[in-house]
Amino acid sequence: MTPQENVDLSGRVAVVTGAASGIGRASALMFAAAGAAVVCCDKAEGVEATAEAIRTAGGRAAARVMDAGHEPDVAAAMEAAEAEFGGLDVVFANAGITGGVREFLDAGPEVWAEVLRVNLIGPYLAIRHAGPRMAARGGGSIIMTASVAGIRANAGPASYSASKAGVVNLAQTAAQAFSGTGVRVNCICPGLIETEMTRPIYDYAKAMGTEVPIGMSNPLKRGGVPDEIATAALFLASPLSSYVNGHALVVDGGLSSSHPWTGARPFSAARGGEAKAAE
Repeated sequence: MTPQENVDLSGRVAVVTGAASGIGRASALMFAAAGAAVVCCDKAEGVEATAEAIRTAGGRAAARVMDAGHEPDVAAAMEAAEAEFGGLDVVFANAGITGGVREFLDAGPEVWAEVLRVNLIGPYLAIRHAGPRMAARGGGSIIMTASVAGIRANAGPASYSASKAGVVNLAQTAAQAFSGTGVRVNCICPGLIETEMTRPIYDYAKAMGTEVPIGMSNPLKRGGVPDEIATAALFLASPLSSYVNGHALVVDGGLSSSHPWTGARPFSAARGGEAKAAE
């Protein structure tokens, strides 16, 4: 049984940004399979392919080419959800950029400004234009994509990490701001997920002959796939998470459960000690 078969979003309307590929596309497809009408949004024109895939499968979807950090575009997407499908119940502000992999001091103010515009101001704009609409309907769910990079250092470039830390706090402050309205605001903190954004990491690993070790720093010993984040988004979009609010849901294979460890793992060290004692 697939995750969406356990969740019923029938009659609900969702907006998903970054829906042309990766986590956004997987989430849009999963929301639609659970019964939601989905407005698929992305700067890339490939977003139409996501909407078409939903319609081909018998679902309801619309596509909009938009900039997630440009307020008129965001406002228009929320308006389109109401105009085309009669309401707005779920928003997944997922669109984001890395700003490129740079040394700490190498990214200038223009890089920081663009990363913050898309990754942090973008989700704020989604809240600004979706929250009041949801409140007027008696509630809704706003979900944002943060990152484990927003929890601890060394999981992404500095500007990216700072923007995602801002998203974690934004989920908390927005949940408080909409207190009593029925609007829930949460974020997801993915670990390393194979998407178009992380493609350079995977391509570099393949070129160096080190594809297998990717993701080996987490207890599951692998990277994740978009569907594993989409499942978390589906949970937060659904009534199953009705008492989850102002929360950062970490989905990283256990990566952030520990500080970096350069020596033997405690479990291995303990077993080694027991073996020597037995001898």
